[in-house]
Amino acid sequence: MESFLYQATIYLAAAVIAVPLSARLGLGSVLGYLAAGLIIGPILGLVGDETADLQHVAEFGVVMMLFLIGLELEPRALWDMRDKLLGLGGLQVGVSTLAIMVVAMVAGHPWSVALAVGLTLSLSSTAIVLQTLSEKGLMQTNGGRATFSVLLTQDIAVIPILALLPLLASVPGLAELTPDGSINLLHDDEKGAHDLSLVEGLPGWAVTLVTIGAVGFVVLAGIYLTRPLFRFIHASRLREMYTALALVIVVGISFLMTLVGLSPALGAFLAGVVLANSEFRHELESDLEPFKGLLLGLFFITVGAGIDVGFFLADPMDLIGLALLVILFKGVILYIVGRAFRLKGRDRWLFTLGLAQAGEFGFVLLAFSTQQNVIPGDLSQKLLMIIALTMMITPLLFILYELLSRRMRDHAAEMVPDKIDEQGPVIIAGIGRFGQIVNRLVTASGFKTIVLDHDMETIQLMRRFGVKGFLGDPTRPELLKAAGLAKAQVLVAALDDDAQVTKLVAYARRQRPDLHIIARARDRNHVYELYRAGADDIVREMFDSSVRAGRYVLENVGLSEYEAAQAAQTFYHHDRKAVRDLAEVWDPNIPTAENTAYVERSQALQKDLETALMELNEELASRRSA
Repeated sequence: MESFLYQATIYLAAAVIAVPLSARLGLGSVLGYLAAGLIIGPILGLVGDETADLQHVAEFGVVMMLFLIGLELEPRALWDMRDKLLGLGGLQVGVSTLAIMVVAMVAGHPWSVALAVGLTLSLSSTAIVLQTLSEKGLMQTNGGRATFSVLLTQDIAVIPILALLPLLASVPGLAELTPDGSINLLHDDEKGAHDLSLVEGLPGWAVTLVTIGAVGFVVLAGIYLTRPLFRFIHASRLREMYTALALVIVVGISFLMTLVGLSPALGAFLAGVVLANSEFRHELESDLEPFKGLLLGLFFITVGAGIDVGFFLADPMDLIGLALLVILFKGVILYIVGRAFRLKGRDRWLFTLGLAQAGEFGFVLLAFSTQQNVIPGDLSQKLLMIIALTMMITPLLFILYELLSRRMRDHAAEMVPDKIDEQGPVIIAGIGRFGQIVNRLVTASGFKTIVLDHDMETIQLMRRFGVKGFLGDPTRPELLKAAGLAKAQVLVAALDDDAQVTKLVAYARRQRPDLHIIARARDRNHVYELYRAGADDIVREMFDSSVRAGRYVLENVGLSEYEAAQAAQTFYHHDRKAVRDLAEVWDPNIPTAENTAYVERSQALQKDLETALMELNEELASRRSA
């Protein structure tokens, strides 16, 4: 018990220290987890042989992540994505596999070994890439969506790959299992697991049939058994039973997949897809999300802690060189595939750098290939280290992407801007959710607007609804001049990028001191920046809707509509005055919480607000009693 508590303390303390530090340095949480494992394992030796045992628990983080991904993908959605899955994803997997296979054959490996190596290294890290895309807000970009499509294709491709590998075992006695202490994830190679295996000793064709049967069972069970189970649990009205059932589904599927030599993660993903149309889908998501986050972090720590430093130090330059070569090789292929599918600019670089590593499913395929005598043990050990190194380099690739991204313009901005042949009294820069509402109100009231936006898809969408817009970067002086900045009465700065809005406002104010500028602000700090840049009216994107929601609250806790409206109006005017006052003491070089003058002024203004609302309540109360 004491040993368990000691190990738990070490792992949790390492994560608590390393991960926030890594995030604050802009390296992302994944590199923090990997570094934490490397420090407490090979470097300091605070954890030892129990890391391999802990890996089997941590692997459920990947299993649950794939299950939750499957829940988000209805079979119909998969069918709608077939072009990207078969085209973009299929081309990446196929070309990468064939190219790596050719290189392996040139290096002297038999074709069966070379094919297994190609299939293994063609896959990328779903766990690291999805986690990083989510953290950095890149999932909804064109590059992020293309990356997700390829990852999904790779996850699905593991099923036929696992079915194919036993058929490649044409050379008996080719290899032994990997030596103890090596990284061997998502597959239990210990004696107990082999005692339970249903495929131990079966010929390749029989293993393939068992594999297909297990996948079919998961699909049928997901369709016909889960709904009655959930209804039975629902009748008990015990909330914790939902969590228990969700865990039973994931753990049970993992156990079944292990029995037939398949990846538990892929079985969970398949079950998630089958259950995507279930009415209990959201219950499953909410129950498993906390377990996924904790175990996924633990998974990355064990990857770092399980690295065989002795094997690495025996020939570090060779292993690092091979890892970099894999990244470079896959990167070139990804760049060409991205170009073929018309990904441009930063989207293409996100696609290229985000998928250039090998992934955790490489551990799955290596373990299975070694067990099936497809890949020799010494080659398997080297490939395990190469995969681990590429995963550890991945966060650095995302940092490289960010550096490249800052040096290039968006794809739409690189395009030749439209020729602006009209001018009007109102220029609206940005026709997203905010700008389009402004534009609808102004045009419906009979005034002409000139709409500018740098996003081609947005401009094309607005044109379908009869809104004429011009493609181009609204911060470019020549575009503003063509739009009639010299004669316009009002400029609405409604771009999504905070820095671009501030840049636009500052330029327009220098060119037209008399121009009325209305700007969209993200938050209070952005408000202060826009005040200094010269904006006349600044609209925080959530402020008005929040005040209106507060008014509804007051109406439903006892105030009349008039009284609630008066309170909301008082708050509105006071807050606008407070923002102007606070802008005078705000300093962008000092964190807000450490700016003493700002904090003191904010507290004083809050007391003034409370006094004003108290006086209003007393006045309204006296009117009611009169």
